[in-house]
Amino acid sequence: MALARRIPVAFEAVFPHGAFLVGEVEAVADFDAPRSADGARPQAVDKDTGLRVWSVPVLDADPEAGKRDKTVSVKVLAPVQPVPPVNDTPFPFTPVAFAGMTATPYMDENGPRARLAWSFRATDLVAPGAGSAGKGGAS
Repeated sequence: MALARRIPVAFEAVFPHGAFLVGEVEAVADFDAPRSADGARPQAVDKDTGLRVWSVPVLDADPEAGKRDKTVSVKVLAPVQPVPPVNDTPFPFTPVAFAGMTATPYMDENGPRARLAWSFRATDLVAPGAGSAGKGGAS
């Protein structure tokens, strides 16, 4: 049996109670690449797609999410910096959904004992209900 390294998942399967942006979209630094002349690190590029990698901190609205799982980073693969949806709520956190989500399992060895954890990637961030978030997709 051959499983893809990145498993396509629906947004609703990962965040059944919704998700909220709790920070800015930021470029992910490539720690394997040499620094530029000014000492800065270049932006990471996804090896499979050739797209730039951006990271966004997300609050999982699941009331039963554990302390270590309440806030996660979702990496978005895009040629230019993704623009978050407009926040039409009176709250400081922006409701968000992700299109083209994938999940990659890994062993998190931080803490008293190792545990299975997930790395999430997406191809876009959209307003909830925008229609394209529910479709899992390879990235």
